[in-house]
Amino acid sequence: MGIEHKNGGSSSLDFNVPLLLDQNQSKLKDLEASDNDDVNFIGTTSFSKTCFNGLNALTGIGILSTPYALASGGWISLILLFTIATATFYSGLLIQRCMDWDPNIKTYPDIGYQAFGRKGKVIVSVLMHMELYLVATGFLILEGDNLQNLLPNVECFEFGGLTIGGKQGFIIIVALIILPTVWLDNLSLLSYISATGVLASLFIIGSVLWIGVFDGIGFQQRGEFINWDGIPTAVSLFAFCYCAHPVFPTLYSSMHKRHQFSNVLIVCFVLGTLCYASMAILGYLMFGSEVQSQITLNLPTNKLSSRIAIYTTLVNPISKYALMVTPIINAIKAWFPYHSNKRLFRHMVGTSVVMSTLLVALAVPFFGSLMSLVGAFLSINASVTLPCLCYLKISGSYQKFNGELVGIGMVIVMGIFVVIFGTYASLVDIIHMFKF
Repeated sequence: MGIEHKNGGSSSLDFNVPLLLDQNQSKLKDLEASDNDDVNFIGTTSFSKTCFNGLNALTGIGILSTPYALASGGWISLILLFTIATATFYSGLLIQRCMDWDPNIKTYPDIGYQAFGRKGKVIVSVLMHMELYLVATGFLILEGDNLQNLLPNVECFEFGGLTIGGKQGFIIIVALIILPTVWLDNLSLLSYISATGVLASLFIIGSVLWIGVFDGIGFQQRGEFINWDGIPTAVSLFAFCYCAHPVFPTLYSSMHKRHQFSNVLIVCFVLGTLCYASMAILGYLMFGSEVQSQITLNLPTNKLSSRIAIYTTLVNPISKYALMVTPIINAIKAWFPYHSNKRLFRHMVGTSVVMSTLLVALAVPFFGSLMSLVGAFLSINASVTLPCLCYLKISGSYQKFNGELVGIGMVIVMGIFVVIFGTYASLVDIIHMFKF
């Protein structure tokens, strides 16, 4: 849904993720669609439901990689987890301030437009859609890894005389299962299904804890205090856990009492960080340096609790894939306005996006390294650096030397360091894996 900017242009790259809305919200959204000039539109979503939506966006598949991130950097990297959480929480507050500054701002690309004009909007949109694309690709890799773990005896598939490896075959099957979900015109039903992500994260933590306490694995591993070589990987994976900022403007706009959004951020970041830290500590104590890029790959598949965790992990990405790629599909459709309303055209675009992510997942089947690259290059830019730069430009704070400017400057410098060293480490890991 586009909005009218001050220059009369309409946003075609809006980040519209279906949310769990209160009963009358859909009616109000229809009214808003009929009158895009109504910048004073007030949502009706309650504080508690916005918290739920925020947690659903913030806690995702990243929780599976936090033990691996902790094992990469050592116990000291827990400090980095809390540092990243603090920096991204602060940048979330800056997004709120940007939207308070101008009521015309409805989406994340609008913030880039308001700060730096058309170029700013394009940069924000490109980074945002690249991040969503690679996260969707990560879903397919995740599914392939866990299905192979559940069914290790399936070594290959044969299709018309063509032999495909077991993991690659599972990835293709999952892509075919997911494909019909991207053909839906109305994803409100999927938004309800995807909201189970919060419960799924808690379920996985509970299952891992049960395995450690009752299934004989225990918490005997001491681990390393610090591993300098793994620090960039740890930071990148932790950054990937906090990549929900593109959806924050949508959450903010949907609220009935928008002044409470800062409290929503507090609730989401505190609970989300507790989940991430808990899983990281449990997994590292259980498996030490042997922990894999997804904690579920370490779990004994002959245990019921392990199977529950793995099955939960399998269902969650399938329900969220369509939500991740919908903004990408809408952006592509915007380039073809004469065909965008045709169902066949949408099906063709959706199928093309799924097939392209499938090809990338088959070509780069390294979940940990790919998510580390997403975290270092895309998540840090989208969730830390860009919100800070946009706020300084929109508010004019860059013209005043004070404590706020110093603080934001430190956050930007930290983000730049993570982008440089984290991206380099991730690319080196991917190249190294291709060699072997």
